[in-house]
Amino acid sequence: MSDLDTFTLLPLKLDPQSKAVSATHPGANPALDTELSTLNALHRALLSLDTPSSVPPPPIPVNPKRTANVVKLRDSGNGEFRKGKYAEAIKFYTLGLQMALTRPLWEPQQLVREEVAALYSNRAQAHMATQGWAEGAVDAEASVEARRMGNAKAWWRRGKCLMEMGRYEEAREWVGRGLEMEGEEAELVALLKEIEGRFERVKA
Repeated sequence: MSDLDTFTLLPLKLDPQSKAVSATHPGANPALDTELSTLNALHRALLSLDTPSSVPPPPIPVNPKRTANVVKLRDSGNGEFRKGKYAEAIKFYTLGLQMALTRPLWEPQQLVREEVAALYSNRAQAHMATQGWAEGAVDAEASVEARRMGNAKAWWRRGKCLMEMGRYEEAREWVGRGLEMEGEEAELVALLKEIEGRFERVKA
């Protein structure tokens, strides 16, 4: 019997006012709750369209105002970072991420990935400036998840954070993977040597 021959009755209910779909017993099925949350977000986005037929626009062109705002927030963060105001820089990067990640679902995902890769990487650097190694490591990894190739800075920043936290084996493995993706990038090669040197001193 194939999956097409099986009918699964899901415990759903529809709110008559908001038209939101929810599970009869929230929390019983986390995967279902997540899917319904995404569905309801898409429904709200469609209702907010200005077009008379409420039909989504084509994937391109994207909303230029949102793109400009994301760029402005990133540049503002960079400006605060150069001034040594790292907490302010983190705030601007966070706002930029929120704006980029709430783009309508029909807009090109590659654009979102490019935006968030840069913002996560920059925020990682700001965390590192305050010795927030754990936070920097998380942000750098998120940047790499958004863009694996052509993102050597994010690979380097997570490796550096892991090293500073004394997680040398993880750092060595991470930077090794970065070198596989980015080639013999000079900063990654130098960081790997530094990690191995520290690791050897710890074992001695």
